[in-house]
Amino acid sequence: MKVVGRAVSTVGDRMLIIQCDAAQLPALYSEVTDRRMKPVGKILDLFGNVKAPYAAVLCREKKCTVQPNEKLFAR
Repeated sequence: MKVVGRAVSTVGDRMLIIQCDAAQLPALYSEVTDRRMKPVGKILDLFGNVKAPYAAVLCREKKCTVQPNEKLFAR
């Protein structure tokens, strides 16, 4: 497991924005989990500055329940 980054905010009910570490960018469409290894969703897009990228994650459930500043991981 590698760290994807920290949750920044949610957009609507199912989209989650994560601030990523530029040195450890995850692959597109990789599964994102929380610290308890519960699946959160899939990475749909990487965007932003090259030094401080962001990832857009489509949550699996109808209501995204990830708290701000929570660390998220990728398989």
